[in-house]
Amino acid sequence: MNVQRHTLLALSVFVLLTGALAGCSDDARPHSEAKRNTLQDASQSTLREMQAKDPDLQNFLNRGYAYALFPNVGKGGFIVGGAHGDGLIYQNGNAIGWADIKQASVGAQAGGQTFAELLVFENQAAFDKFRNNELSLEANASAVALTAGASKGAVFRNGVAVFTMPKGGAMLEAAVGGQRFTFTPMGEQRTTETRTERTDIDARTNRTDTNTGETRTKVEVKTQNP
Repeated sequence: MNVQRHTLLALSVFVLLTGALAGCSDDARPHSEAKRNTLQDASQSTLREMQAKDPDLQNFLNRGYAYALFPNVGKGGFIVGGAHGDGLIYQNGNAIGWADIKQASVGAQAGGQTFAELLVFENQAAFDKFRNNELSLEANASAVALTAGASKGAVFRNGVAVFTMPKGGAMLEAAVGGQRFTFTPMGEQRTTETRTERTDIDARTNRTDTNTGETRTKVEVKTQNP
């Protein structure tokens, strides 16, 4: 009975998580310049750390068309887990876009996890699927835990290879199944139309009221849009 209750609870929370993730923004860009700079610095330092763990990783990156690097992916909870992380997309060594990970999963996961994740795209077709927000990892997908020489045995599956590097917590598995991604090109920004008005003040000559003797100045104000 307890097992059934736990299963029903897990499934209920999973449905709620899935619905919440579906309603998230399609803009993967961090909202402030400070956060964007922090993410760029974290991505570069994480890549250096990954290459230090596996010096052959750069050779694998050279085989790919592009890659996505998420310095910090948070995943946690026993039985019900969700994950989220922000990252950068690189092509030919240059950052070309922003991305985020969203994941809701049900399974035995002990403790919260924080890890870095690297996706390498084998060809343009695989990358285009990611860029068009059409890529999601299969439920049984798993990642290669990054250690010395791990990239030598790594293979592309459906045009994508996934590596993870634990950064905290008890990571018993590198399960990445169910992950979905959102991509925003680096140059894409929200545009705000600003309209300015020009005010011209034309002061006419003074006029004296012959009845009261008061001198009045007639002023005309003209407003124009550029």
